[in-house]
Amino acid sequence: MNFIDFSNPATWVAVFFFVFVALLIWKSVPKLITKALDDRAAEIQAELDAARKLREEAQSVLADYQRKAREAETEAESIVAQAKRESEAFAKETREKLTETLERRSKAADLKITQAEAKAVSEVREAAIDAAVKASEKLLADKAQGDKAADLIANSISQVKGRMN
Repeated sequence: MNFIDFSNPATWVAVFFFVFVALLIWKSVPKLITKALDDRAAEIQAELDAARKLREEAQSVLADYQRKAREAETEAESIVAQAKRESEAFAKETREKLTETLERRSKAADLKITQAEAKAVSEVREAAIDAAVKASEKLLADKAQGDKAADLIANSISQVKGRMN
C-alpha cells in the first residue's frame, strides 16, 4: 500500500499545498490577516462609537431645543397674559376717566343752566322793576302835580328799587 504516488498529479498538488501553507505560516501571513481583520474591526467599532456619540449629541440637542421651545411657549403665554391684564386695566382706567369726564361735563352743564336760569330770573326781575317804576311814575305824574309830586315820585322809586334788590 503505497499512500504516496508521485506519478499522480493529485499527490503533487497536495505536496505543494502543504508547502504553500507551511510557507504562509512561516512568513506570518495568518498574523497579518488577523491584524488586518482586527484593524478593520477597530475601524468599524470606532465608526460605531462615533455614530453613537453623534446620536447622543443629536438627542441632547433635540432635548435642549424641546426645552427651549417649552420655555418660549411658557414665556409667550406669560406675555399674552400680561398684555391681557394690562389691556383690561387700561380699559378699566379709560372707562373711569370717561365716567369722570362725563360727570364733570354734566356738572358744568348743570352749573351753566343754573347760572343761565339765575341770570334770566334777574333780567326778568329787572325788566319787571323797570316796568313797575315807569308805570308808577306815569300814574303818580298823572295824579300828583308840582314839587310835592316830584318828591313823592323820587321817594316811591327809591323804595321800589330797594325792595326789589
